[in-house]
Amino acid sequence: MTSTGRNRRRAPGMSPEERREMIVKAALPLLGEYGAAVTTSRIARAAGIGEATIFRVFTDKEELLDACMAEALRPDHAVRELASIPLDQPLPDRLVEAAEALRAHLERMGSVATALHASGHRRRAGSPDQQVRGMGRAESLASIRSAVGELLEPDRESLRLPPEQIAGVFLGLLFTQLREEEPGLAVHTVVEVFLHGALGGPGESS
Repeated sequence: MTSTGRNRRRAPGMSPEERREMIVKAALPLLGEYGAAVTTSRIARAAGIGEATIFRVFTDKEELLDACMAEALRPDHAVRELASIPLDQPLPDRLVEAAEALRAHLERMGSVATALHASGHRRRAGSPDQQVRGMGRAESLASIRSAVGELLEPDRESLRLPPEQIAGVFLGLLFTQLREEEPGLAVHTVVEVFLHGALGGPGESS
């Protein structure tokens, strides 16, 4: 009689990098709620794993929190959202969608950073998120600027400057407005002022 148990092959497990990514994704929503006070047991339950599994891929909880901050700072999701905006839409509509995607990106970064800072977590020197904020930060902004430039490309002939430069100006205006502590302008208003300037046309009320 053949033993099916001996002949059955085990399904390949996750690589350490895949497991780290899975744990970080499970931890991020919890950080917004609990900050650095979130326990590794709670994170393990959210990830559907045993708590000991966390410490097979992270040295300690601090390393996990640093990895979560690094993930929140990465621009990948925002770049994918920008790339999904249809280029056959009118330029104002493209830029409104881009602004909304970037607003969501900044809010995500802010919620994680604020929660960790408020609960006493301090990033360690050389932590992954400091690399993103250091040399990697320039690369992050460059990838977002490039994605916005692609949205402007269909209107290249109508632009005063190359799309890449226009994208930089747009991001400078948008990020400044989104970081203001006072309630900001609606996204479509920011886009309108960006495209048409601050002066109203003839007959417009001030």
